[in-house]
Amino acid sequence: MRRATYYVFHSTMIPNLQGITEDSDGAMLPTSGGPWTPERQITPDELWPLDVNEAVVEFGVLENGFYLSGPIPQHTSPKPVIESDRVEGTAVFDLQWHRIGTIKRLLIEKVSGRVLYVDVTFGGFLGVGVHHHTIPWEKLTYDSGLHGYCTDITEEQVRGAPTFYGDDQIWPDKKREQEMWDYWRDWPRPRS
Repeated sequence: MRRATYYVFHSTMIPNLQGITEDSDGAMLPTSGGPWTPERQITPDELWPLDVNEAVVEFGVLENGFYLSGPIPQHTSPKPVIESDRVEGTAVFDLQWHRIGTIKRLLIEKVSGRVLYVDVTFGGFLGVGVHHHTIPWEKLTYDSGLHGYCTDITEEQVRGAPTFYGDDQIWPDKKREQEMWDYWRDWPRPRS
């Protein structure tokens, strides 16, 4: 049984786009899909009425405050650069559009200023059981349709990767970094 009440809204600008949130006023929904019109309420004691998986909606609401279902609007950014805090917290998807994790932080080479790696977190619930794995930045491609980063690596490959960096770990030595790089070297970069 669900513990939360969800509110379903539909976009007045984009046909078939629904926004699902725990906020009865829809304040957490992105402005890019709005304006939003209330459609229905889903209480914890009723059967799940939507075509999208309930656990997927719950994860999206937990991570972002909302979940979008339907044709996600594609926007191009007028900015040639992006701030790091807009990348941190962004979802990472595999090629089947399954969410495999979330970007926790960017790892930047101090001298050149280039982003070399991304600390991706996955698994867990409310911060318990979360795993950190580091993948090369070049393995990710931004997908404006998903509003996240896409990669052709799978969650299983991420889970099998050498642990490299996490909340309480220090930067590893060159040998450990080379092991991580060797692990990912054979996986090609996704095409945009």
